[in-house]
Amino acid sequence: MVDTKLVGRAIAALVRTSGAFHQKIKEDATVHGLHVTEFSVMELLYHQGRQPVQKVAQHVLITSGSTTYVLDKLVKKQLIKRTMCSEDRRVTYVELTEEGQRLMEDAFPAHLENMKRFFAGVDEDTLKEWIELTRKLGKAARKGER
Repeated sequence: MVDTKLVGRAIAALVRTSGAFHQKIKEDATVHGLHVTEFSVMELLYHQGRQPVQKVAQHVLITSGSTTYVLDKLVKKQLIKRTMCSEDRRVTYVELTEEGQRLMEDAFPAHLENMKRFFAGVDEDTLKEWIELTRKLGKAARKGER
């Protein structure tokens, strides 16, 4: 059984680290006139291409109402477009426009370079171990959901 104080310290460290990452992502997104959530949607579409709205909501971890709001803003900025599924009218897809693709081709490599600074001084083996540990923590957290 893990010591309760140690668990508290681990959670505090995780939250502080997550906050630092979130702040840097926010700064990188703002440079390109985007909110963090908008940037997250754009990143998903940049890497995985056209996606159903439901998958976007799951990826960004927001409600369907909030997803609609974020997607509306990105459509208005002409960075994404919506298309209806021809086989199932209940399904709507979103994808980057040419302008959105260009923005991400510029923004994402710079963002990734900024993120690499968080890992300065951490060797590859430690980083791989950290990835595995965070996956285990995520799995344990999801298992504990009720």
